[in-house]
Amino acid sequence: MRLSVIIPAYNEAERLPNTLKAVDEYLRRQSYKYEILVVNDGSKDSTADVVRQAAESIKNLWLIDRKENRGKGYTVKQGMLAAHGDFRLFMDADNSTSVDQVERMWPWFPAQGGSASGGEKGFEVVIGSRDIKGAELPVPQSWLRMRLGDIFNLIVQTISGLWGIWDTQCGFKGFTRKAAEELFSRATIDRWAFDVEILVLAKKRKYKIQEIPVRWINDPNSRVKLSGMIKMLLEVLKIRINLWKGIYER
Repeated sequence: MRLSVIIPAYNEAERLPNTLKAVDEYLRRQSYKYEILVVNDGSKDSTADVVRQAAESIKNLWLIDRKENRGKGYTVKQGMLAAHGDFRLFMDADNSTSVDQVERMWPWFPAQGGSASGGEKGFEVVIGSRDIKGAELPVPQSWLRMRLGDIFNLIVQTISGLWGIWDTQCGFKGFTRKAAEELFSRATIDRWAFDVEILVLAKKRKYKIQEIPVRWINDPNSRVKLSGMIKMLLEVLKIRINLWKGIYER
């Protein structure tokens, strides 16, 4: 199994069918073995039924159906640890960054998994970014939202020590098998700042991290809530406390 695609989903019954169709159409054209794992995070709508129905026509599509909502971080963790691929990618259910962007990752990953498309640069963690040169945003965010995002990211970098990583929150991140199993098995953050914790863990465990530009379609209907930013900031502070306590050294 070369590639596992993990899609966390909470109340995504409307958007998920188109995303699964797009992922399936792309992966069917590839020569390597793959799987698609949708992890349902206690959705209140028909997300689980949508995936079960789609699995009748989409090969290698599996559902992990959680009845309790635990957060995106916990959901991605479940998918990463249940996957079988030599490379493991998680992406958002709204398809804001399409699965074909994984092609930008291959040159940075180590050549493993029996495919000639693997590169020799040997980065175990390759993450998508909307904030570096080469990123494409056909539907850009508002100027105010972009500036708030930049300021917030600087705060996150300062607290977490992730200097030089300009987009810790992009929902498009890839890992080698070894990195995925080691990092996610150690993760403690279930919700807002799980991305930050995973990158902090990767840095502490001496994994090489590469940030790459991706194409990202902004949903104009999405809104950044102040409460969400505060909750994430509190979790980033928790990560800093964990670093002080040496929890990630254990």
